[in-house]
Amino acid sequence: MANTNSASPTSKQLAYLRALAARTGTSFTNPRTRGQASREITRLKTLTSTGFTFAELQAENEARELNGDVPLSYGTAVGEHEIDGYGSSATWSHRP
Repeated sequence: MANTNSASPTSKQLAYLRALAARTGTSFTNPRTRGQASREITRLKTLTSTGFTFAELQAENEARELNGDVPLSYGTAVGEHEIDGYGSSATWSHRP
């Protein structure tokens, strides 16, 4: 029996990834293996556990901003205070 982590992802995994990406308003890199697909599914399912779609998250953040509250964001989102400059000349504000 072939190792499922090195075999190509199944069509069901790819369809589920596309559905999760659409639901969360995110994208993903096409996985090369079933293991990669499984990990990406887990990541996208975690995003859906917030209870917000991308559009709902934007609307919630706009409402929070109007009320002076802290906006919600993905943990991996880059904050405005973390970068200097714009476009191709942008750099990190703080180096580790």
